[in-house]
Amino acid sequence: MVSAGSNDRYLPATVQQSVKILIVGAFGVGKTTLVGSVSEIEPLRTEELMTEASVGIDDLVGVSTKTTTTVAMDFGRITLSPELVLYLFGTPGQRRFWDLWDGLAEGALGVLVMVDTRRLEDSFDVLEQLELRGLPFAVAINQFPDSEKYEADEIRSALDLLPDTPVVVCDARQRRSSVDALISLVEFVSRSTATREKEFSS
Repeated sequence: MVSAGSNDRYLPATVQQSVKILIVGAFGVGKTTLVGSVSEIEPLRTEELMTEASVGIDDLVGVSTKTTTTVAMDFGRITLSPELVLYLFGTPGQRRFWDLWDGLAEGALGVLVMVDTRRLEDSFDVLEQLELRGLPFAVAINQFPDSEKYEADEIRSALDLLPDTPVVVCDARQRRSSVDALISLVEFVSRSTATREKEFSS
């Protein structure tokens, strides 16, 4: 696997499949951090400084130290194996930017939903948006230093997720942890695709 921060822009000749993955979540859950921690190329960021114009619009409860926000998307790339590469598209978290999701979601194979347990209620509307679009997803709990720890089944129940929806705990700052979250999504999508193909052929 190519190390993060390398200048290698080109894919290995062995790559046989490229997959588009969407990274979504509420405002301030760590989407930009995760893309940056795993990307083997210099990630594309569209962050802007937050100004007084966002006062009363963006809820800063739990993220009061945040000074920038994504206004279009984050983009990165990671080669998971010699044959498979993921293109990562991180979405803006604020509701006023959600219209951008339609374009970003086009062609995506699956979605990694990032969740902050300190603000779990912010994730309900995000999950509703995904259900409307019918994309398979896994949930990654970004474990902030001051957030309480919960078992995966507790989170699954609190978010009213289906029993087979993957729920993993990660630290978006840590490459290995973030890669494991992406792998859980890819494996889930592969299983779901195989099941649908089997049902269709039977």
